Amino acid sequence: MALPLWINGHAYLTVSDSFFDVLNPASGEAVRRVPLCGAAEAAEAVGAARAAQAQWAAMGLPARRVLLNALADGLERYAGHFAKLLDLDSAVGAEAAAQEVADAVDALRAESVGASGVCALVVGAGRPLVRCAAALAPAVLAGATVVVKPSPKAPSAIFALCELSARAEWPAGVLNLLQGDTAAIEGLCTAAVDRLLYAGEQPLGDQVGLIAGAAGVPFEIAGA
Repeated sequence: MALPLWINGHAYLTVSDSFFDVLNPASGEAVRRVPLCGAAEAAEAVGAARAAQAQWAAMGLPARRVLLNALADGLERYAGHFAKLLDLDSAVGAEAAAQEVADAVDALRAESVGASGVCALVVGAGRPLVRCAAALAPAVLAGATVVVKPSPKAPSAIFALCELSARAEWPAGVLNLLQGDTAAIEGLCTAAVDRLLYAGEQPLGDQVGLIAGAAGVPFEIAGA
């Protein structure tokens, strides 16, 4: 099954010449595929985030906290489903996958507040759900809208989190998802995000930092 993008509150299908097969490391089986997107799709995602940002910021922190808690509650409710997605993509085992979901729920309920604006978040393949949640929560609490680009090796749980945000009644455009690899990251930079965050393994973080630096986009490392 091909995973689409998530833009402006709904699944967004795009015509792509190239796809990446998501392989289960234990079996070698292709369990998903994702389109390898570039500048055009990045511009759509960033445009949706930009259009939603002022109203999201104007809601005030208490209202954003309520919606973030609703997302955490939904993730906790569907913990088993999310654990299966993590294990399918990464073959981490049922126990580790369940623990990652629990850690992601805690991360969404944390009280840390980051910076506002329009933020791009690149997530590595290791512990993708908790790393996404830990970087996402402070940003959205501060009034930022976000375009997340998961690793093409482990995209399924983060896409499901975007779907869950709609069930939690998040406004369209607050959380968006762009599939792809290096071209997608470059596209986010040229689409003029206010900052680029990276949550993942250090070697890839160095590469992402170089892309951001070349484009003149402020870059930060987020940890989980």
